[in-house]
Amino acid sequence: MTTEKRTKINKLINNWPNGTVMVSKYLTKMGYKQDLYKFYQIHNWIKTIGFGAFKKSNDNIEWYGAIYAFQKQLQLTIHPGGKTALELGGYSHYLQSSMINLFLFGFRGEKLPQWHLNYNWNVNTKYSANSLFLDNVGLKSYRYRDFEIMISSPERAILEMLYHFPKYHTFDECYHIMENLAGLQPALCQTLLEQCNSVKVKRMFLFLAEYIDHFWLDGINLSKINLGKGKRVLVQNGSYVKKYKITVPKVFKV
Repeated sequence: MTTEKRTKINKLINNWPNGTVMVSKYLTKMGYKQDLYKFYQIHNWIKTIGFGAFKKSNDNIEWYGAIYAFQKQLQLTIHPGGKTALELGGYSHYLQSSMINLFLFGFRGEKLPQWHLNYNWNVNTKYSANSLFLDNVGLKSYRYRDFEIMISSPERAILEMLYHFPKYHTFDECYHIMENLAGLQPALCQTLLEQCNSVKVKRMFLFLAEYIDHFWLDGINLSKINLGKGKRVLVQNGSYVKKYKITVPKVFKV
């Protein structure tokens, strides 16, 4: 092997965070042509995990490392949100090691790469590409192993979780998660509620916060939040809440 090739592979491996995926598009951008990273595969320095994606040989990758590639290399906004972000923040009863479902959110039009769809990450990925929010407000950095990814803050994550009601979460499950959110930042909640494009989500969020009597709700200015018009039936045969024009389970009757 030439000195140049040895130098380039050393540089690549040294700058490649453990546990992360590297995509061919990014390798090319860094000056590694296709024949070069094929040479690295033949000599067992890197291994493919699917078309256009690689890991370091003998490295253990998890879904976190795929998110790193989405955000840092492919410049996608796809991020762990909803219940997953709340689990990572310790607001759920489940531990990271027992996570079953991985809830990912991205902007409308963003797609998961095929290599990610075909690889076994040992979780059930539930991906939503939507316009619930129009920008990345309410995301925060999360460190895992030797790298960082962006995930939803608790304020954004609970709104994303409510977006998944009732498809993935029950009303009772959302209530118990909301109970744990005693320390939300009212200013960030205000911004997110003003930007949120789902009337159902906003009404449900405000009802649960009021029902639980979270102190931070006093910092929310309802007059600046568009709660839409008309009634929303969240559950059948429930109790109607006039203030928010929603029907909730009878056990939550106010």
